[in-house]
Amino acid sequence: MLDKLPILSLIAFSPLLGVLILLFIRKDQGKLIKIIGIATTFIPLLLAAWLYVDYQYQASPIQYKEQLDWIKVPLSHEGIQQVTTLFFEFKYTMAVDGLSLPLVFLTALISSMAALASVYIKKRWKTYFILFLLLEVGMFGVFMAQDLFLFFLFFEITLVPMFFLIGIWGYMDKEKAANRFLIYNGLGSAIMLIAFLILVTTAGFTQIPSETSLEVYYSGDIQQIAYNLFQDPNSYVNQMAAENPFYLQSGMKWALFIMLLVAFGIKLPIFPFHTWMLKVHTEAPPSVVMIHSGILLKMGAYGLIRFGILFFPEEAKHWAWVLALLGVINILYGAILAFVQKDFKLVLAYSSISHMGIVLLGLAAFNLAGMQGAVFQLISHGLISALMFLLVGIIYERTGSTMLDKLGGLASAVPFISGILLVAGMASLGLPGLSGFVGEFLAFLGLFDTLKIYAIVGTLGIILTAVYVLRGVLKITYGPIPERLQGMKDARLIEAIPMITLVAFILLLGVYPSVLSQPLQQTIGGFDQMIQSILAGKIGG
Repeated sequence: MLDKLPILSLIAFSPLLGVLILLFIRKDQGKLIKIIGIATTFIPLLLAAWLYVDYQYQASPIQYKEQLDWIKVPLSHEGIQQVTTLFFEFKYTMAVDGLSLPLVFLTALISSMAALASVYIKKRWKTYFILFLLLEVGMFGVFMAQDLFLFFLFFEITLVPMFFLIGIWGYMDKEKAANRFLIYNGLGSAIMLIAFLILVTTAGFTQIPSETSLEVYYSGDIQQIAYNLFQDPNSYVNQMAAENPFYLQSGMKWALFIMLLVAFGIKLPIFPFHTWMLKVHTEAPPSVVMIHSGILLKMGAYGLIRFGILFFPEEAKHWAWVLALLGVINILYGAILAFVQKDFKLVLAYSSISHMGIVLLGLAAFNLAGMQGAVFQLISHGLISALMFLLVGIIYERTGSTMLDKLGGLASAVPFISGILLVAGMASLGLPGLSGFVGEFLAFLGLFDTLKIYAIVGTLGIILTAVYVLRGVLKITYGPIPERLQGMKDARLIEAIPMITLVAFILLLGVYPSVLSQPLQQTIGGFDQMIQSILAGKIGG
């Protein structure tokens, strides 16, 4: 049924309905603005849930494809034989597969929960929710775009709203955090753009012959680029080498893989490109950090998988030990520094670095279990980190602090909030039955099959995670309660709804992981077979 609707465009652009309505609301009507802003985020959530349920696991991985002609620019054909006309062509192409589908739903879910958490925003509500909804449009587009130019456009759309959300509604050092965010991510975007332009001009072509002429179209179509990259050595792709000076030779493939690794590694983030993230996690308001930690970091991993590993599997396989080494560094560095932090927000920031290391280990395994574990970890960490920063915001509103030495004894004052914090902590350290366990288990299982030493060293991070998580949770919830914190009120309904919802999905993935593994198995399984065939020399050169 959904194939007859432009369901992906409806999901991606439905937040603009809220933007349009908010433009006609007076800025002093704070309650109405909050209602409209929050309610609008539930439209794409309902559509994304419908999409997830309707997705056909036995059909083609690429589903719900929407395509429209967009930009077409004719070029000179001088110097290229047998070609009458050259075109640069970019199309509005949207689709989802088993890799992007869970991330689309995760984006919708966390956006709605973060919107509920935005009730604590105390100024400029109208501007805040307009930027919030524009950010949501960009995030949806990133995970559904099937054209490099469209992907880049949506990717850049996320930067501007996030910059202002940090810089206007953040804490004491908010301007520095916003500037650092923009500089680092802008640098990554510049590197990504150069890599995309090279891919378009070297592997994005399609030939359309006729009786009298030959037309060649250069586009950013992801499927077409992948098809060209994996063609047989005697195909038309390699015939272009003699005529196209920009043809994608082996050395250029190495350069492109490294460029994409750096570009998306900054977003992930990979050590040593992580310092900007620490500033954002501590200075941005909790509702914005829910989005940043829960979704935006996942865009880096998604881009690395979609464009780095799946476009250049041979280069990625050769560098698997580097990915594993970076993963181990992320895990241990993040875990050790999380243990010594006095600010709970910094504990969670370094925890995110550590958990993203597990994603790198899963990708470095270069097998089905590892890649599934990496994606599982992305979804799980998105849910857990969003829940953690939701709790940070709730605790900060009641206590005015997130410093561990100024908190304590909250279990007696706010038992419901403390219980949810304990569940989130157990999920973060990978307790069986919760979502964190599945991703970690699959990632390390896959890596043990290929790079045992890195897997063994990386498991030390799991032990350290238990230490810093339990230290933080116990310092907040147990011990004597400071006199100034006595008489605190437990969770309100608008706080309890997102807490219970996120916990429910954490439990669901922990006890019934096939709800996520089914779409992943279809897509990642196909990727794994393709990659293994390429590496075995059965496809392409």
